[in-house]
Amino acid sequence: MKKVRVFQIGCGKMSKYIMKYVYDKNGEIVGAVDVDPQVIGLDIGKIMETEKKGVKIEDVSLLDELLKQTKPDIAVVTTRSFLNDIANEVRICVCNNVHVITTCEEAFFAENSNPQLFFELDALAKAHHVSIVGAGYQDIFWGNMIYSICTSMARITKIKGRSSYNVEDYGIALAQAHGAGLTSAQFEKDIAATNDLTEEERKKKMEERAFFPSYMWNVVGWLAEKLHLHINTISQKCVPVLTDKELQSDTLNMTLMPGMVRGMNAIVTATTKENILLEIECIGKVYTKDEEDVNEWTIFGEPTTVVKNDKPETVLLTCADVVNRIPQVLKAKSGFITTVALGEPIFVLNDFNNYL
Repeated sequence: MKKVRVFQIGCGKMSKYIMKYVYDKNGEIVGAVDVDPQVIGLDIGKIMETEKKGVKIEDVSLLDELLKQTKPDIAVVTTRSFLNDIANEVRICVCNNVHVITTCEEAFFAENSNPQLFFELDALAKAHHVSIVGAGYQDIFWGNMIYSICTSMARITKIKGRSSYNVEDYGIALAQAHGAGLTSAQFEKDIAATNDLTEEERKKKMEERAFFPSYMWNVVGWLAEKLHLHINTISQKCVPVLTDKELQSDTLNMTLMPGMVRGMNAIVTATTKENILLEIECIGKVYTKDEEDVNEWTIFGEPTTVVKNDKPETVLLTCADVVNRIPQVLKAKSGFITTVALGEPIFVLNDFNNYL
């Protein structure tokens, strides 16, 4: 039986587990690319900390040529957090009739933050009969898990979520998206400038593909779609988290000095026509030794219900969700779709082929 052929785009921290899990599900990695000269030329087994796999990491500039040679079924993109930054690689994959699943956080529900690019890629994917999907930790722990709790409630008035994670665990793209390493002035200019935008100003930014959402902005869009809510107003507030002592960041390859930004607290608030308030907060920062991940949600209503995950392994959970979703993406309708359209999450027991 033919194995599912997977192409890995981005060979940083996340790819170590994604590629391992692909092999665990009886798939095969047929190619890999990156931009980092330090990993280009390595066998992917070096990244996975396993035996050699006979697949060499190539420069991303060769992506189109490599896709034509290897003919994968699907590409996994684990590079950047914003859709603008992965659009070129996604286009190349789609034009080669290759499905795409990505950890890009904005891709989880890109229609509400970068609509022009979303619809452009949606049309391209439909023309080539493939799917583009954003997935990862948020698919379960900020999305489907919350929805499942809502299904056991008689009435809901408010959904309040709070999630914290260490940007060191993910890589430089996520750390930079949270402002880690910036001065306070730089943070205010580059990130917090979106805090006070009017609806018209935000719309203009989106038309210019220059609006940069916090991760919970796209999660709110996903939850609204899943719960059949209609958003009236939505806003976000990004606040820097400053370090009060020297703090080493291996991901940024720098020492953060007192007063520098080590991350961001972002709160997204949305009102809906159904009078259900969404107030969702994510905190991504370079951790001190005594800090740890937490994911806590309260759904207010009848009955008010609280769910809390202490010390979730966010990196491993992200990678496992992406890999488990692969069979569903391969069978999905064409276009740039959300995991809502894929249906309920699945656990791939041993072999992708058993779910195709």
